[in-house]
Amino acid sequence: MQPGFEAVIRVGRHVKFFVFAGFLPIQLIMEIVEQQTKRCRFCAEIIQAEAIKCRFCNEFLTPPRQSRGGDDKDQEESEGVFFKGRPSMWALAGFFVRTIVLLATALTLVFYPVENLLGQYAGPDISESQILTAAYYIRLTGKALAVLFILLMLLKIVRLKSTRYEVTSDRIEWARGIFSRKIDNIDMFRVIDLRLHRSLLDCILGIGTVTLITKDQTDPEFSFEKIRKPRGLYDLLKKASLDADRKQNVIHIE
Repeated sequence: MQPGFEAVIRVGRHVKFFVFAGFLPIQLIMEIVEQQTKRCRFCAEIIQAEAIKCRFCNEFLTPPRQSRGGDDKDQEESEGVFFKGRPSMWALAGFFVRTIVLLATALTLVFYPVENLLGQYAGPDISESQILTAAYYIRLTGKALAVLFILLMLLKIVRLKSTRYEVTSDRIEWARGIFSRKIDNIDMFRVIDLRLHRSLLDCILGIGTVTLITKDQTDPEFSFEKIRKPRGLYDLLKKASLDADRKQNVIHIE
């Protein structure tokens, strides 16, 4: 073998050794850098691993939500919800008063000594056994009416509390029903007018009714019945409807 060729081989071996020896620390450094950096999920540039804002695209970086079953789904669905509520129990104030009066009447039939009253007005041809039988059926009727009034009151309460309102920036949704749930919604940009009504009793109780006039064919007029803090809901809906109109480029012509 020629001396010049052997020299080239020796130089190549040294170069290979130095390249191989230098590759290990370079790879180690790259691994350490990769652990301390990450790519921006918006612009794909390399940034610090602990960065919360990208220095290239100025986007804020938020870690993805970890799945925790049904709670995560509820949280994702509730994003952007401005208002959630149900009608106040004070909405049934008038019904409660009438029901309590009727219930008191029914209980009077149960506990009042009706046989004495019947005996005073009964004719001589009516026996005592007939009076007692009539009093028994009157008390039985009073018990049945009392149970009926209580069931009606409970039914009204359950039906009222089964109604749920939800307002987001794009829509208004409400659900109701006890045995069969029904959910409807109105697009926010379809709202053309709002009304707030509060009686004297409503002002005392802190409730009110917000009515929407819409261009929705199914529900041209919709009301949030007896809502707490109705003025706040009124202002919220007014701002949200204007924002939705601008977003959808909608102009309402009267």
